Amino acid sequence: MKRLLLIASMFASSAFASNFDVNAYSTSIDFAQVTHAVATQNSSGKWCFDASVRHNDQGWEHYADGWEVIDLEGNKLGYRQLAHPHDNEQPFTRSQCNIKIPSEVTKVVVRAKCNKHGFGGKPFIVDLKPI
Repeated sequence: MKRLLLIASMFASSAFASNFDVNAYSTSIDFAQVTHAVATQNSSGKWCFDASVRHNDQGWEHYADGWEVIDLEGNKLGYRQLAHPHDNEQPFTRSQCNIKIPSEVTKVVVRAKCNKHGFGGKPFIVDLKPI
């Protein structure tokens, strides 16, 4: 019976998202930092994001390799893969469109990651203003 309760409690704790802590981050540029982000909604209701990222890219061994849009509870809404290092282009801006965001969501977080440390740099909160 104890084993069944343990399995049930492990499932319950991982099944529900907890609020994303936007204040827990490293300011080191060894972690990818989002310096700015802008969102625009198109006529179909989907969103385009322009995100500026700063990171201490050091070639293929250590570079910012993506950014994502999440809601304030940490649920992933969109992702932009970055295909190569940007050693000599810092910060750099890339876009991702066709991101569907539920109408009740009024703020999202854009956070970047690198291939060595993952997420952990400063995120950027974007207020959504629907058309």
